[in-house]
Amino acid sequence: MSKIDSFVRMHHLVIDIGNTNSKLAVFKDRELVEFQKHEKIFKEHLSNIISKWNVSHSSLSSVAAESEDHDLINVLRSQTEYVAFSASKTAGVQNYYESSATLGLDRWAKVIAAYHLYPGMDCLIIDAGSCITYDRLNAAGEYFGGSISLGLSMRFKALHHFTGRLPLVEWHGTAIPEGRDTGSAIQNGVLQGAVYELTGFIENGNKVSGSSTKVLFTGGDAEFLLGELKNSIFAPQIIHDPYLVLKGLNEVILFEYVQKD
Repeated sequence: MSKIDSFVRMHHLVIDIGNTNSKLAVFKDRELVEFQKHEKIFKEHLSNIISKWNVSHSSLSSVAAESEDHDLINVLRSQTEYVAFSASKTAGVQNYYESSATLGLDRWAKVIAAYHLYPGMDCLIIDAGSCITYDRLNAAGEYFGGSISLGLSMRFKALHHFTGRLPLVEWHGTAIPEGRDTGSAIQNGVLQGAVYELTGFIENGNKVSGSSTKVLFTGGDAEFLLGELKNSIFAPQIIHDPYLVLKGLNEVILFEYVQKD
């Protein structure tokens, strides 16, 4: 059995630290064998996971500065072969983003996931979280960038913060109401606006590619927005994948190991 064959039978731990929650997953090759979501991950928890699965390799993506995740990274470095993740880890993608130093690592991990999950396809990766991000990967595996827009919660807060009299409206993932009063008008405008924004980006992606773009949808508000798009003409193109960042980190580990050999 070759070293690579042996490697893919091992387990690797990947961590995605976001603005609201932190997620971790254990993969065996490309099979997801454990997934957890927490408000905060502690180093003792990591040690337990590493021991439970006999983790060999690990990687981490975070919206925070590396110094804020210092304790977690120390655990990963000391107990596994740690693959430090950055925009320089291409895993085969051709990165033409002009400010790679400021490229969000979660965005980059999702692009890498798309490249390996759907090779040779035009992909639009949408993440509906704190922000809504749109990243485009062409069929040649080239990445030039994308767009960053306000997330749903941010839109509600902005309407209240930057006006004199509009209230801060609570929304709990329910259907889009008709705008029959100020509160429901705000809900309608924010939610319908986001849906129209999504359909516009998908339609533009199809025009650019000249065919149907594969749309990969992830993020905390993805399920609601997908419900609004389920009867649209774009529905057959859309794939909901809540694990895209984690899968991208896993692909980096696999790619790095192969490259070293």
